[in-house]
Amino acid sequence: MRPSESEKPPYVAKVEKIEVDHRNNVRVKVRWYYRPEESIGGRRLFHGAKELFLSDHYDVQSAHTIEGKCIVHSFKNYTKLENVGAEDYFCRFEYKAATGAFTPDRVAVYCKCEMPYNPDDLMVQCDGCKDWFHPSCMGMSTEQAKKLEHFLCLDCDSEDDAKRSSNGYPDSTISESKVIVLVFILAIFALEESNAGLMSCVIFKPLSKPSSDLTVRPGTTKEVWSGEKWHEISASRAETE
Repeated sequence: MRPSESEKPPYVAKVEKIEVDHRNNVRVKVRWYYRPEESIGGRRLFHGAKELFLSDHYDVQSAHTIEGKCIVHSFKNYTKLENVGAEDYFCRFEYKAATGAFTPDRVAVYCKCEMPYNPDDLMVQCDGCKDWFHPSCMGMSTEQAKKLEHFLCLDCDSEDDAKRSSNGYPDSTISESKVIVLVFILAIFALEESNAGLMSCVIFKPLSKPSSDLTVRPGTTKEVWSGEKWHEISASRAETE
């Protein structure tokens, strides 16, 4: 319906009844939709640009004030639209004009900002927890988010790192020190047995996978950690009498 001030957007109402009086004037009984900025609480960040509230405010207007027809979709159907036209709106709340109360009084929230879904804003879904997140809340731009093939939120990414650490070789100073001490002890033990035909030695650097080859064969060298640096150790056959 046409507003009294031309610069304002048109008013939207649901037609409940059409009547004709004794002078043949056509009048319509309507139930008004309110825009978020017309409500007591005002517009919030999660309110969509085409969002309306179905109010309990009824009125009777002349049919001549009707400007055109529009479609007010359910929230679910609106989010499925491939193209949103000028005549498309959506409604997910009923609104009591006198008290400012909404029905339902609570809706699902998403992201770490815990805001209801705004269909105008891009969100990305976590492959782990399946929750949805705003790119800006994840430190990304909209362009970066559109290029993502896989996404893990901060919590799921941390859990994934923890699982990888528990299944592999932990990246910690305590574990590294244990490896160094073990190599140092085994290296000393190997040096004490250097007169044998083959010298047994375990050689692996901290944070790397142990080698399955535990021997230093004649004419070859391997590195041994002494606690401060790596040393090359050669092995030769013991002279026979």
